[in-house]
Amino acid sequence: MTNPAFDRIRQDISENDVVLYMKGTPMFPQCGFSAAVVQVLSDMGVKFKGIDILVDPSLREGVKQFTNWPTLPQLYVKGEFVGGCDIVREMAASGELKQLMADKGVATT
Repeated sequence: MTNPAFDRIRQDISENDVVLYMKGTPMFPQCGFSAAVVQVLSDMGVKFKGIDILVDPSLREGVKQFTNWPTLPQLYVKGEFVGGCDIVREMAASGELKQLMADKGVATT
């Protein structure tokens, strides 16, 4: 049996270079962790698709099951799960996130 949420996630992460599953939208994040990741990506000049999981409970649960990761936000780059807020912030601070974007061919400023 296929999971419709998994199908949607696979489609989202294959059609967009950078996807952030988050609470709220990039313009109006609904939690501090989502806001922090949006800020990191914006500071780097990375274009990304923000997907609000609050409007779709099945997607909210689906994302957690898809990655086996219990928290949101969740960042994907070129179809690969990168991590949540703490990981993204640590990677940004160390320069690892910018390197990952470069390795994956994602433009930054």
